[in-house]
Amino acid sequence: DLARRIGSAGDTDRGLLEKFRVRYGELSPETRLEFFRWLAGEFEVGKEQIEGPISSIESVSEEDRAAWNECMRELRRSIASPRQRLLEGLIYTTGGMHFVLELRAQVLEAQRGGEADLEALEEDIAHLLNRWCQHGLLFLEEINHQSSYQTVRFLKERELVHPMVSLEEMGQRLGEDRMCFALYHAVMPREPVVFIEVALSRGLLRSIHDVIEDREDVRAAAKSPDTAIFYSINNTQNGLAGLGLGKVLILRVTEALRERHPSLVSYSTLSPIPGFWGRYLRPILEGHDEKFRLKRAVVVKGFSEKAQALVLRRAGELVGERQDFAGALLAVLSRPDWLDDQVLAAVLRKPMVDLAFGYITREKDARGKPLNPVAGFHLGNGAAVARTNVNFAANRSPRGVAESCGLMVNYVYSQKAFAPLGRAVRSLLPWSRRH
Repeated sequence: DLARRIGSAGDTDRGLLEKFRVRYGELSPETRLEFFRWLAGEFEVGKEQIEGPISSIESVSEEDRAAWNECMRELRRSIASPRQRLLEGLIYTTGGMHFVLELRAQVLEAQRGGEADLEALEEDIAHLLNRWCQHGLLFLEEINHQSSYQTVRFLKERELVHPMVSLEEMGQRLGEDRMCFALYHAVMPREPVVFIEVALSRGLLRSIHDVIEDREDVRAAAKSPDTAIFYSINNTQNGLAGLGLGKVLILRVTEALRERHPSLVSYSTLSPIPGFWGRYLRPILEGHDEKFRLKRAVVVKGFSEKAQALVLRRAGELVGERQDFAGALLAVLSRPDWLDDQVLAAVLRKPMVDLAFGYITREKDARGKPLNPVAGFHLGNGAAVARTNVNFAANRSPRGVAESCGLMVNYVYSQKAFAPLGRAVRSLLPWSRRH
């Protein structure tokens, strides 16, 4: 009833909106899902609401500009969804941006759980958030050693690409050649909505251990750096997923770096390859290859006879029984310490790089997009990748080995790729520094 009153009549009474938020927060997960279904399927413009304006348009000549314009205004008013009016009212309440972001995060979670009929609701929320992320409401700020404790802690807790154990680790990622930039929204000025970590170097950095480990030989600042490496991008709000703020952030940070460091000529990522092992290569080796271009029976063709023999021998030592090559490779790569076997790692380097490059560039989802989401993001932005950009043993951490067999990749951004995207967003995000 509250939703109908707010949405149908456009009632923006603050007390009513706050009451709705309280009631919504009391819903159980099951009831909330039913509410989502109702919002998406039932809370829509009725046919009778648009029949009159459409009839008026049909009876008016375009040559009568005053009458035509009035009819068009009436049509626009009539097709305004009550669902949209409800969302508009909610986002204007105190903390409304947070509320709507959390609402979208819950809708996205429901869609991932199999709820296919919530698309209209998700699109309305995304459209509203996209509007609120334009027209100067976003601003960029560098995070440095002078940033507040609260800000540094906030980012540390939301670093999901290369998680940190302590605040000291965040400090080690800031300095002359290590930087962090965050995008803020004017209605949430104390909480970054997305942030990126950058390393400056001479040439490409091909291992995350050359970026974030605090060793004197690694941390020596590059003289006249010519390359900026984007090695971690994180949304801090789940409700922002898919809205393109990461793309906007890369563009603005590139402009800021270019102004500060004229010697920079190359921009690249050092990216993980999530899903390469758990959602791609392992299922294929287990025989579940129906969804992929790569088939279990042909995996062996990418490995030399020397590599095949060594894999079969190592697998025999592990499981004590004879297997085909795919089964033996599965047994070997399932061990978290296989990269520590230097002889084995040496013979697997080339075929593993080939497999990862194929995953990044050839495997597609049902929509024809790259199966790997990180590849889809960067290649969709205009970045380029070559086989030589796939880096073996670049992340030896337990997580790096478990997710991508220790492989990482450089997606390279050229000036040509940045130009059209930069023109599109330059007016939206004024540079701002707060003190």
